[in-house]
Amino acid sequence: MMAEMSEALTQPHNAIVPALANAAEWEGLAQDLAQGRRALVDLWCDGQVVRLATFDVGAGRIEIAALACPEGGFPSIGRHHAPAIRLERALRDLYGIEPDGAVDDRPWLDHGCWPVRQPLGSRRPREAAGDTYPFLPVEGEGLHQIPVGPVHAGIIEPGHFRFTCSGETVVRLEERLGYVHKGIEALMRGAALDKAAHLAGRISGDSTVAYAIAFSRAVETALGIAPPERAVWLRAVMAELERIANHLGDIGAICNDAAFSLMLAHCGVLRERVLREAGAAFGHRLMMDRVVPGGVAAELETAGQAALRRLSVAIRREFATLVGLFEETNTLQDRTVGTGTLSAELAHRFAAGGYVGRASGRDFDARKTPGYPPYDALSFAVPVFSEGNVNARVWVRIREVEQSLDLLDQILDHLPAGPLRAPVAGRVGEGFALVEGFRGDIFCWIRLDAAGHVGHCRLRDPSWFQWPLLEAVIEGNIVADFPLCNKSFNCSYSGHDL
Repeated sequence: MMAEMSEALTQPHNAIVPALANAAEWEGLAQDLAQGRRALVDLWCDGQVVRLATFDVGAGRIEIAALACPEGGFPSIGRHHAPAIRLERALRDLYGIEPDGAVDDRPWLDHGCWPVRQPLGSRRPREAAGDTYPFLPVEGEGLHQIPVGPVHAGIIEPGHFRFTCSGETVVRLEERLGYVHKGIEALMRGAALDKAAHLAGRISGDSTVAYAIAFSRAVETALGIAPPERAVWLRAVMAELERIANHLGDIGAICNDAAFSLMLAHCGVLRERVLREAGAAFGHRLMMDRVVPGGVAAELETAGQAALRRLSVAIRREFATLVGLFEETNTLQDRTVGTGTLSAELAHRFAAGGYVGRASGRDFDARKTPGYPPYDALSFAVPVFSEGNVNARVWVRIREVEQSLDLLDQILDHLPAGPLRAPVAGRVGEGFALVEGFRGDIFCWIRLDAAGHVGHCRLRDPSWFQWPLLEAVIEGNIVADFPLCNKSFNCSYSGHDL
C-alpha cells in the first residue's frame, strides 16, 4: 500500500490522500533511515496524524507516510535516527504529540513564555511563565562555559550558543533556537492561497523566491494544474538571481570573519548590483511576491532581459578577479583550510543540503534529483568537494555562482513566450514539492480544503539539518574560529524557528 501511495505522490500534478501506515511500516522506515537507505526529508503533525517524508536513495524519489496517533503518541524516529530529534521536540511543543522512546524530552521551540502549552494541540493554560532549560552536562577537569546570545553584537537574528571549553579549545557547543518562532503553521490554517503565499515568501527573507516556488509547486500539484511554460522559466531566472546574490554576500562575509574586509567590500558591490537589477527587472529587489500559485506576477520585459545579460557578463568578469584574490591570499587560506571540518559520514546521515553537504561529498541538488522544470532542460554541474572545511564551503559557493551565471544565460537564450499565470480554482487536494534554495533543499507539503483554502501547510528549511552539524564541526577548534564556521554554514534562524 505504501509503495502505491508513494508512487502517486511522486507523480507531478496528482492530488491524493495517502493511506495510513501501521506501526510495523513506521518502524521499517525508521530502520531504513538509520541504515542510510533513506534520507530524512521532514517529520510533522497534521492534527492527530504524524507524517514522515523520506527520500528513497535507491529509487531517487520522495515518499510520504502517515501514522494515526489516536492515543497522542507515535514511535520515535529520533531514537533510531538523530536528525529527527529536534523535529520531534518541536512537534511535541506545538501539538503535544509524544514521540514514544524519544532520547531527548527537552522543549525546543517552547521557551516558557507562551500563554498556553501545545498551542496547535490541547492549548493547555500555562500555570506559570518560566524558562529553566537544562543544557547537557559536560564533565572534565578545568572546563569552563562561555554563553553567547541570544542577543548578539551585530544586527542578526537571535540564537543562544553555549560553549564548553578547555582553554581556548571548544569541547562542546550546544545551541538553543526558537527565539523567532512566528507561528507560521497556525497563521496558514484557513488562509486563502494569496495570503498563504505571502506568508511562505517571508519565512526566511533571503530565500523568498525558493520558498515561493516550493509553496506554489505544492499547491499546483494539489490542484492538478500546471503553470505556463514562460512562468516556469521566469521562476528559474529569479531563483538563480537569488542564489547568486546570497552566495556573493556569504563569500564576502566569510572572508570578513577571517579579517579580510576587502573581499567583503567587493562582494558587497557585486551583490548590490544583482539586487538592483533584480529590482529593475521584477519590481522588487528580493523578488518577493513575484512567484505565485499558477505562475508569476511579474513580466520580464525585453529591456530587463538585456540588462540581465549585461549583468551576467559584468559579474563573471569581476568575480573571476575576486576568486583569484581569495585563492592567492595566504592569510585567508590559513584561516579557512582545515577549519570546521564536517565529515562525509555526518553530512550523509543528516542529509545536509546545499553547500554544507556538497562541501563534504554529498552530491545532492533538488534541481536534478528528484528534479523539476525547467532545470531538466538545462545543462549545469553540481560542484562537490570532499574536504568538508570552511574553505570547501567557500569553493562550493564560488562554483555555484559560476554555474548560476551559465544557467541565467541559458534561460534567457531559451525563454519561451506566452502567458504568465494559469487560473487557480479552489478544491480539495494534497501535494508537496522539493525545491533547491541557496542553502539547500526546501520542502513544502500542503492540504487544501473544499474552498481551496489551506487546511494545513508544512514548510521545512534546510537549516533544520544543518544547525546540528555546526555543533559538530566546531568541536576541537578554538573559540575564535566559531564566527568563521558559523558564517560558512549561514543557517537561517527564521526559517528554522517558523
